Amino acid sequence: MRTSIQKLGKCLMTPLSIIVAAGLLLGIVSLLQNPAIVGSTLANYTLIQGFVGLVQTVVLGLFGLLPVLFAISVAMGMAKDNKEVAAFSTVIAFVLFHSTISYFLKLNGITPDTMNAAYLTEHGKSQLDAVKAVSAYDTVFGIFTYRMSIFGGIITGLWTAFIHNKFHKTELPVAFGFFSGTRFVPIMITLTMPVIGLVMYFIWPFLGMAINQIGFIISESGYFGVFIYGFLERLLIPTGLHHILNQLIRFTPFGGSTLINGEQVSGALIIYNTLMTQASPDLEQMRSATKFLSQGTHPFMLFGLPAACLAIYKTAKVEQKKRVKAVFIAAAFTSFLTGITEPIEFAFIFISPVLFLFHAFMAGMSFLLNNLLDVMIGNAQGGVFDFLIFGVFKGLETRWYINLLIGIGFAFIYYFTFKTLILKFDIKTPGREDEQEELFEEIAETDEKLGELLVRALGGKENIKEIENCISRLRLILDDTSQVNDDLIKQTGSLGIVKINDKNIQIVYGTKVEKMANILKKTLKNL
Repeated sequence: MRTSIQKLGKCLMTPLSIIVAAGLLLGIVSLLQNPAIVGSTLANYTLIQGFVGLVQTVVLGLFGLLPVLFAISVAMGMAKDNKEVAAFSTVIAFVLFHSTISYFLKLNGITPDTMNAAYLTEHGKSQLDAVKAVSAYDTVFGIFTYRMSIFGGIITGLWTAFIHNKFHKTELPVAFGFFSGTRFVPIMITLTMPVIGLVMYFIWPFLGMAINQIGFIISESGYFGVFIYGFLERLLIPTGLHHILNQLIRFTPFGGSTLINGEQVSGALIIYNTLMTQASPDLEQMRSATKFLSQGTHPFMLFGLPAACLAIYKTAKVEQKKRVKAVFIAAAFTSFLTGITEPIEFAFIFISPVLFLFHAFMAGMSFLLNNLLDVMIGNAQGGVFDFLIFGVFKGLETRWYINLLIGIGFAFIYYFTFKTLILKFDIKTPGREDEQEELFEEIAETDEKLGELLVRALGGKENIKEIENCISRLRLILDDTSQVNDDLIKQTGSLGIVKINDKNIQIVYGTKVEKMANILKKTLKNL
């Protein structure tokens, strides 16, 4: 189960990258409508307005695709091989799933004609009750169905992966041989998906109610809930499960629900991006959404962790300072520019619970303070570009200057706390280890040698079963993690190693993880 949850967390990252990029594009073009930046003439120019409208339409179209994007991503990520067949089958599964639900809704008299606010108010419901009733349903791919958000995509993706892994190598009798193997998967999907749809027809109203209630509790918990989110989001970093928490907040009612132009919108990131397409967005709705978004990460990503890097460098042994400097300058810039923090965090979270808990606490405080002081900076990446595009360039109404002041304060707090604790408790951060001769040793001069070294460090070709990667980690399933040589892995440029159990291991490489995954796959293929 732990392996599956790890893989699921990784699967949920692919749609996020698309939405974050779309959000950045939306933020950039919205600047063209800001007279303070481009002048009133250009801001009101017809061609500019037309271009902005086109981008907004495209981005809203992407948001509408989110459920099926999650379905495809989950199915491909959880499929063991022939991933393209899993992706193909998922589209079939997604349509059949919602078509089945739509059919039974129709049998029960629930259709777009009977489930709209005007119809319900004419038949005795109050306006509020009518809106609540209508918000439980949605139209997906032209199919009237339950409003399931990304959960519908995750359910169909998981079922498709299960069917795919079970039947993609099935051999049928010779007379039916044409339908054997991967061709058998869509057939089994067609036979089984209506059953899943029927089950969810009865179950989802209760699940949906529970999810909405959890979202309501989170939203009503105020500053405490915001602090807990920030604290847990960092605390889960070593397990990789923070991805699941993030996606629940960003794309489901866990992150809030609100009405925009009479349509219910759920998930903090979706609410924020939808409001970005409005000519005159409700600022209170926007502030409520951003309390879970990148404004809470800027103080420790842009300021706190780079300051921690300086403290680690300052406390390193003299003979190791040059090498520590090379590593942590890169890590600090990565955190500052992109919001990818794991190369820094993995330098201390396993060797010092005190530093780790301090960091998680400060993350919670960052979210709390920004919410308390009404900062309004959105998107989800957390790097300096989010701060500029969705904060500084959006104007003083975002209160970006408060975010900046909090960040400066965090820089001092992180630096002096890290430096004091490292020296007081003699914490063995990089550059302070008792045996350092091999820590930064460069013995792999080419990709080929690097791949061979990594295979050897992982216990050989036969020990490596599956290779995946997320935004900063190489995620591996091995036959036996006890065969892993940690010292050799460090020599491949790793900034951290997480042995989850006797089968699963994660190696932190930061932004070069994609390259390392490709090198490892190529090396295994050639051996």
